Amino acid sequence: MLDISRFVLAAAGSEPVSNGGSEEVQHELPNIITILNEYVFHGTSVGDFLHHWENVIFSFGIALFLIVIARLAARNPQMIPSGLQNVVELVVESLENFIVGVIGPEGRRFVPFLGTLFLYILFMNWAGLIPGFKASTASVNQTIALALTVFVYVQFVAFKENGIKGYFDHMAGQPRNALQWAFVPLMLPIHLIGELAKPLSLSLRLFGNVTGEDILILIFVGLGVTIMSFSHLPIGIPLQLPFMFLALLTSTIQALVFMLLSTIYFAMMLPHAEEDH
Repeated sequence: MLDISRFVLAAAGSEPVSNGGSEEVQHELPNIITILNEYVFHGTSVGDFLHHWENVIFSFGIALFLIVIARLAARNPQMIPSGLQNVVELVVESLENFIVGVIGPEGRRFVPFLGTLFLYILFMNWAGLIPGFKASTASVNQTIALALTVFVYVQFVAFKENGIKGYFDHMAGQPRNALQWAFVPLMLPIHLIGELAKPLSLSLRLFGNVTGEDILILIFVGLGVTIMSFSHLPIGIPLQLPFMFLALLTSTIQALVFMLLSTIYFAMMLPHAEEDH
């Protein structure tokens, strides 16, 4: 029998755990890839590959899951929706209303991107609460990739909507008199640094919160197993359950915050935002 309780205790105690022939400190519950790497593919090239691409594998799994749900919902559309189609349409309509409420009517063209971004992050966050799965957003590489995607798209929209002249005019602080032009050497670097800081803040916020949830759940799982260690069975008291329900809420909030800030970044770059201001 696999000694999963030893594996969990080692992780919860921040002791080095063998993983693909290497020793590393675990900060999350063992997932199916970690277990396969430890007990089936230990020290093999397959194990090293699975361990190295672990976050990518789980994130692709979530993407595939969302694609399948979308295809099933749109396979046989009905005028009066029911079942899965009804649920998907409700989610899409709610996201559209939210985004349009922030950006305005022209925000509808960003609903596919921002809505997909929210659902992708949400389900990646929730995946970490399912035994054997992992929240890919607990990897800073994953969150930086998501933030850079938003950053590149926002800059593309800014160039497209404002033109090169309008884009750099915005970055320079829209100088209109001699005093404002005198501050351009100061304002331009500040705006450029601010644009670069946006993806960094987005990625670190999401990474930090999801990682914190994983560590908290891991600690209480380890505590529950420790309390039952006298039985010498791979079981424990589920002390982590209340925190898992709390993590459902906080994971949803984190995905919503990521989408909301991304939506605001788009709104700030559109011409109407500057005119209204």
